[in-house]
Amino acid sequence: MTQTNSNAVAPQAKTAEKNLLNAQNVVIAALLIGAAGAAWAMLAPTGKQVTEDAYVEGNVVQVTPQLSGSVTQIGADNTDYVNAGQVLVQLNEVDAQLALSRASAQLSKAVRQVRVEFANVGQYRANVTLRATDLSRAEADLARRHDLAGNGAISGEDMHHAEDAVKTARASLSVAEQQLASASALVDQTDISSHPEVQAAISQLRDAYIASVRTTLRAPVSGLVTKRNVQLGQRVSAGAALMSIVPPEQMWVNANFKESQLGEIRIGQPVTLSADVYGKAVRYSGRVIGQDAGTGNAFSLLPAQNATGNWIKVVQRVPIRIALDPKELAAHPLKLGLSMHVAVDTNNRSGPVAMNTVAGRAAYTTDVFQHELEQADQLVERIVAANGGGSAKALAKAN
Repeated sequence: MTQTNSNAVAPQAKTAEKNLLNAQNVVIAALLIGAAGAAWAMLAPTGKQVTEDAYVEGNVVQVTPQLSGSVTQIGADNTDYVNAGQVLVQLNEVDAQLALSRASAQLSKAVRQVRVEFANVGQYRANVTLRATDLSRAEADLARRHDLAGNGAISGEDMHHAEDAVKTARASLSVAEQQLASASALVDQTDISSHPEVQAAISQLRDAYIASVRTTLRAPVSGLVTKRNVQLGQRVSAGAALMSIVPPEQMWVNANFKESQLGEIRIGQPVTLSADVYGKAVRYSGRVIGQDAGTGNAFSLLPAQNATGNWIKVVQRVPIRIALDPKELAAHPLKLGLSMHVAVDTNNRSGPVAMNTVAGRAAYTTDVFQHELEQADQLVERIVAANGGGSAKALAKAN
């Protein structure tokens, strides 16, 4: 009976051993297939270059005063959305208003003084006419006395007096002509508004007016306020950063690709992006618009010194700038510094490697400040008109 049991166990052991061998073969085959697939995935061209080393960037517009002053009002705080032209900070304007009043008074005085100069020209011109008339009369008297002297009708003393009168009249005419020339030199080829003295006063008034306007700091662009570091009563200096504004529509992605990936990337290639904040469900469409001029290491504060004996090669990365679709960006706003997943479609490589065209216009502009001088000129016109007198233009034409 014992031998019968042994004969039954032997086939079972052989079967188990065979099954184990088959399982091992299956595992080995699966590993080989997996390794081959991984190698193919790594080496075969996929038509895409992907990176997770990508972040949202944008413009950070600083709000800085153009003159010193004490803060009397703050119109916005962090996280507030402001429109272009909205008042953000108000500085104490007392000193600026006093300077503006002095400049206005100086312009009024200059206009009136120039009016006097134009009037003097007319007076001296009339004086020349008067002296010329006196000279003509004196010369006529002398001519008559010459005729009478030949007949002995007048004495020699009268002749001397007549000759002296002509000399005096001629000298008076010369003085009047010099006075007219001197007065004319101050107003030649000008009118009241274009006179140099008035122009100097106008420049001072413009400076004072602009300084008065600039006590009010307005938002140069629309966007979200951040980095506010100004307080009421604080004495701020010209150029100090009081707060910043981030325009949410002016954002892009800087994707840092390895140098081994750059060979397939071209300007204009389409890009698919996703943000961790929204997940894979939200996709952004973009395009490559430029490559930076060097690696991040080349522009770091302390670039690496590779001329050493302990050199180790480190794969470098170059920032690639990617423009986003404005409509998608408006539908799903992004914040500066957010992480992005970037996949560049590199199938079409007909575009240039780097941007080689010169920009023909400014990429960013603001019209918040362009009316400052226009308003100053309006004030100048009012002051000149108020002090020029009703006959100012006629007086200038006459001279």
